[in-house]
Amino acid sequence: MANGQWFPPDWPDRVRALADGTLTPVAPRRAATVMLLRDTGTGPAVHMLRRRASMAFAGGAYAYPGGGVDPRDDDQQVRWAGPTRAWWAGRLGVDDAAAQAIVCAAVRETYEEAGVLLAGPGPDSVVGDTTGADWETDRAALVARELSFAEFLDRRGLTLRSDLLGAWTRWITPEFEPRRYDTWFFVAALPEGQRTRNASTEADRTVWIRPADALSGYDEGELLMMPPTVATLRQLLPFGSPAQVLKAAGERDLTPVLARARPVDGEVVLSWPGHDEFTLRIPVGGAASA
Repeated sequence: MANGQWFPPDWPDRVRALADGTLTPVAPRRAATVMLLRDTGTGPAVHMLRRRASMAFAGGAYAYPGGGVDPRDDDQQVRWAGPTRAWWAGRLGVDDAAAQAIVCAAVRETYEEAGVLLAGPGPDSVVGDTTGADWETDRAALVARELSFAEFLDRRGLTLRSDLLGAWTRWITPEFEPRRYDTWFFVAALPEGQRTRNASTEADRTVWIRPADALSGYDEGELLMMPPTVATLRQLLPFGSPAQVLKAAGERDLTPVLARARPVDGEVVLSWPGHDEFTLRIPVGGAASA
């Protein structure tokens, strides 16, 4: 593989099984991830984490903070500011409860994995420094699911700032994967006074990196990434600041991207609609090739 496209070694067998009807897809779980941006003066940088090599899925790959929806993320007691739940439901293509859960997951996971909190004492404010032993105790309780996000906000007297997020794109894990996610990608600017840190047990490194530099590392095979990560980095290239990215988010198409596997002339072709660079060709009985 010339570039850094990551895929599991058992993909060819699974893709062939899906194509011949011997593999039944599992239902995807809803998830959210956030491209956290900061201004460098010459364009935005994005916060990325490198998954530990020991991870069963995507070990060593670079990604954004994110994770699955907690069943309690649709708790109606969540303090909320910004566009209404109904507005987000229309934007994300789900019902009101699911919209809140997805937005809450985005904000919660960003705090759990990067230490950055998109919330404030009121609808027009954002917390500053979120470091310290008391903050860490609450963050650890969130990670352990001992504390719901609604309980965390209530304990702190904080309001979730949904207006600080912009919905960017949506990708669904391919049908042949044993663990699947229906993931909404959001963008957000790093709040003033806050700073990122590696708070995730799943990551061994975090970086602030310009999209062009991350893509150069990927193209040269130095940085491992999955197709959604590469695609979103390429989509950030035209923008000169986080503010420009957030402004553009409102016009983004959220039609989900789902990989398709189909037999073609003795091969199984794996493709992502609208993203030809990720197409893989898998010979019957052979290894995958780009």
